[in-house]
Amino acid sequence: MALGGKGWTYPTLALERNMVSPYPSRHRESNSQGKLIEVWVQEGGESESSSVMGKIGVERSCNITLRESAQTSTRSPLTREQGKPIKEAKQMTVHPTGAASHDIVEGWHDIDWKAVHRNVRRLQARIVKATKEGKWGKVKALQRLLTHSYSGKALAVRRVTENDGAATPGVDKVIWDTPRKKAQAVATLKQRGYHPQPLRRVYIPKRNGKKRPLGIPCMRCRAMQALYLLALDPIAEATADRQSYGFRRERSTADAMQKCFLILSRKYSPQWVLEGDIKGCFDAISHTWLLTHIPMEKAMLQKWLKAGYMEKHVLYPTEAGTPQGGICSPVLANMTLDGLEARLREKFPERANHSHKGKVSLIRYADDFIITGETKELLECEVKPLVEQFMRERGLELSSEKTVITHIENGFDFLGQNVRKYQGKLLIKPSKDNVQELLAKVRKIVKENKQAPAGKLIVQLNPIIRGWALYHRHVASKQTFNFVDHAIFEILWQWARRRHPNKGRRWVKDKYFHEIGHRRWVFTGEVESKKGETLTVHLYNAAKTRIRRHRLIQSEANPYDPAWEAYFDERIGLKWLQSWLKRRKLIALWNEQEGKCPICDQKITKESGWHVHHILYRVYGGTDNLSNLLLLHPNCHRQVHHQQLDGTKPGAETCLEEA
Repeated sequence: MALGGKGWTYPTLALERNMVSPYPSRHRESNSQGKLIEVWVQEGGESESSSVMGKIGVERSCNITLRESAQTSTRSPLTREQGKPIKEAKQMTVHPTGAASHDIVEGWHDIDWKAVHRNVRRLQARIVKATKEGKWGKVKALQRLLTHSYSGKALAVRRVTENDGAATPGVDKVIWDTPRKKAQAVATLKQRGYHPQPLRRVYIPKRNGKKRPLGIPCMRCRAMQALYLLALDPIAEATADRQSYGFRRERSTADAMQKCFLILSRKYSPQWVLEGDIKGCFDAISHTWLLTHIPMEKAMLQKWLKAGYMEKHVLYPTEAGTPQGGICSPVLANMTLDGLEARLREKFPERANHSHKGKVSLIRYADDFIITGETKELLECEVKPLVEQFMRERGLELSSEKTVITHIENGFDFLGQNVRKYQGKLLIKPSKDNVQELLAKVRKIVKENKQAPAGKLIVQLNPIIRGWALYHRHVASKQTFNFVDHAIFEILWQWARRRHPNKGRRWVKDKYFHEIGHRRWVFTGEVESKKGETLTVHLYNAAKTRIRRHRLIQSEANPYDPAWEAYFDERIGLKWLQSWLKRRKLIALWNEQEGKCPICDQKITKESGWHVHHILYRVYGGTDNLSNLLLLHPNCHRQVHHQQLDGTKPGAETCLEEA
């Protein structure tokens, strides 16, 4: 049965409306004389239909004159006697009609975000569990509970108002840039009466000189997409292809390239590679397929898909595709392409004897993918037709120009890196096109700053060079780093000589290129800090970036599943060791525990190893603050998760919450 097919119906459960809200909402009620009054309702009680929702929000005093036995809310069946509060009952405060604006501002800042994250993550964990068990009715109920909860709505508003596009308006020219607007926005995230506005069409340049269309939704549409994405992403993670690495939490291009290395580096590895390229993936996905198979509210999905876009004040309809720029679009595209790996595995099952049909493997990052095979004929006559049929069912097609079959000794480019075997040894390096793209960007910045001081130029170049080097630090990049450093030096030397045509080379060298340690030609400048102090800055040297082999993530790992919490804790510890700032946190944690594991009370040393443990699991909203972390021995860490042990932080009385 398809996830979103005919069997995807609402369960016949009597679910109460979710009562969890860290912020007071206003309702109209009638008094004993039949007159309407404005009532502020603090939705601070626990959900009556689910035990996972905790109390959140700011307590407010109750100044309503109570009867002997009265209903606590128009939406609650609970009653109480005067002076005897009931657990899970709502606290109400009467205000004059029309609240002051400063009350709304204080309400947004008074939200307990720790509780908001905890509520959302617990519901997401339950969605994953129900998905794995195949209980789609329960999944639907939990999705509805999450998308109608105040915690989910507040988190959605926070996401769209804190990301990079928060200051970019849609067609309505509205942005939420004040606490008052954010608080009011939470109340507008309702399915009833919601009609999305058209997208604002803009274009961004592509590498090949063409332009890529982007659709920018208005703020309310972004927030609605972020809200429903909270309930959709856990399902996408639970049902995703194992070797899919794009637009997924805790996965990156480094995982995809490491998987390429593991599949292609052995002597018995496949020798041919099908490089797949989908023609206009985001713009061509079939709406019919999406509405049939995507497990979310169909009415909401159809509204987003049919919203249309505005270009030069003209409204255009959208008959296919998901807009690039929408928050939900990457997940929808991923779920559309999920299933290709299972289709390949069904026809070409894995075999232990390394037969040629058992060497067909898929590695996908978003809409870029490769498929390995033992022979060119196998890929061309069997694999490619299967992929074309799979794409055709979803309204997609492969690009005949860019979809090619390559021998591993000739090499191929994938995700900005070149994969090739040299005399039987596989090497992954930064691709030539990627290197030239970096140097072209450097030349453009230098050309635009002909008269700028050296310090200003360095401040613009350093993030670009550092980011590029960190991206390629997991592969054989040392030689390429040296080449890039030399090429950038020549660009800057010409820049310096042009500024001072009447000065000699020695003078130019002494002014701009200083000796730092063992390096004698370090491009140097000065900038002014925010405090007015003069700071000396140096150009980042790509060659000093350490090569670190990436540890491939386990294909079944799910960041929403509590069963994988210990695994992701271990990966966090490894990442922190590679960051100087995170190493400081590890040292602080080690000193706080006096160098001992709180489980076995033995010393934690380099030889014994360690894992970072979250007291409140991250899947339940736990943070990376020191107050929520413990440093444990690896075996003790596994014991805590396996036996659900209670642990205490040294010097604290708070206990480790059971998962």
